[in-house]
Amino acid sequence: MKAFINTIKNIYRIEDLRARILYTLGILLIYRLGSYITLPGIDPTQLTALQKQTSEGVLGLLNMFSGGAFSNASIFALGIMPYISASIVIQLLGIAVPYFQRMQREGESGRRKINQITRVLTVGILLLQAPGYIANLHSQIPESAFYYQNRFFDITSVIILTCGTMFVMWLGEKITDKGIGNGISLIIMIGIIARLPFAFASEFFTRLERQGGGMVALLVEIILLGAVILGCILLVQGTRKIPVQYAKRIVGNKQYGGVRQYIPLKVNAAGVMPIIFAQALMFIPITVVGFAKSDALSGLAATFTNFTGFWYNFVFALLIIVFTYFYTAITINPTQMSEDMKRNGGFIPGVKPGKKTVEFLDDIMSKITLPGSIFLAIVAILPTFAILAGISNQFAHFYGGTTLLIMVGVVLDTLQQIESHLLMRHYDGLMKTGRIKGRSGGAY
Repeated sequence: MKAFINTIKNIYRIEDLRARILYTLGILLIYRLGSYITLPGIDPTQLTALQKQTSEGVLGLLNMFSGGAFSNASIFALGIMPYISASIVIQLLGIAVPYFQRMQREGESGRRKINQITRVLTVGILLLQAPGYIANLHSQIPESAFYYQNRFFDITSVIILTCGTMFVMWLGEKITDKGIGNGISLIIMIGIIARLPFAFASEFFTRLERQGGGMVALLVEIILLGAVILGCILLVQGTRKIPVQYAKRIVGNKQYGGVRQYIPLKVNAAGVMPIIFAQALMFIPITVVGFAKSDALSGLAATFTNFTGFWYNFVFALLIIVFTYFYTAITINPTQMSEDMKRNGGFIPGVKPGKKTVEFLDDIMSKITLPGSIFLAIVAILPTFAILAGISNQFAHFYGGTTLLIMVGVVLDTLQQIESHLLMRHYDGLMKTGRIKGRSGGAY
């Protein structure tokens, strides 16, 4: 406890770090306040049907990612997911389209162009999603909840929802530039955390209503949740160290000695981004059908809006595996690692430098990424098994990677940045036993 207090004091002493943390907290407070501002022209006291609709299924998950703004008919109701969807499209285009590949190689100027295109595409997605959300409002809440019903209300609401998401995106960028941590990830995480008390309360009262052993069962569920959190931490931080023999010339006697070092390759080098991107794609069907109730749908739309259905979870898991390989390929560059090793006089015993080393590292990454991606997919679909086991829908969401892995990954990343500020100014880090490994850790 004393060490923790000293760390807090050290953080407060560093003016730049203190300012960044306070700035981040201020931005997150603005975001949370905005999630309770209802669209103009709607009575916030008559949203019971909408809140019931978003208490389970895919819409319940979407409501969690927006921090409850979806069920509040808030100006931030569509959250940050449209921006995530636009980012997916742009990154996929960066693989297939030469124009985007050139921009990626242009450095900072290319990055600015890509960001601008992503923003424009986000607006396009919002102009498709917002009318669907407004149509769902008309179908879910009574006419008396609207102070006026005409085309002007629909048009202004679409504009407000679009501007709301763009403002949230801007808040995330401000956190990244002037705050601490990744702004977009923090906004998603704070929305998830905001729903956690409601999920616990829902499960608590559900258990109270049941006869015999309700509280004991709740305690067991909390223990299991703690075990899942521990598993998520291990998955996010897990690394496999590959030995690399460095030839080191001993000055004076012209002899060479071997110094064994390691390249830490992570089992899950992609972090939580595969889950965020896969979940954004799984929200597309419910968006296309206008956020309608799943039981009113049929065919393909019903299949991919059934949160506990086999095909929904199978496709979700498959997307996570694919995106894990995709992001690992972006994060880990075997060619660059091979060149760095050669430049520093290093080599892998039994493997020739150059092309053979690149092939070896690529093969190793493929082998260790497969079990990591499968485990990531299993953790992500755990809520379905929790719901089938009788756990309430809201609480069950916290058994899966869509929530816990995001929370764990973002928290570790943020703590890693804070620790870096402390160590740069010659203070003790957050942990004396070693550096915190965030999702971006483990670089060669």
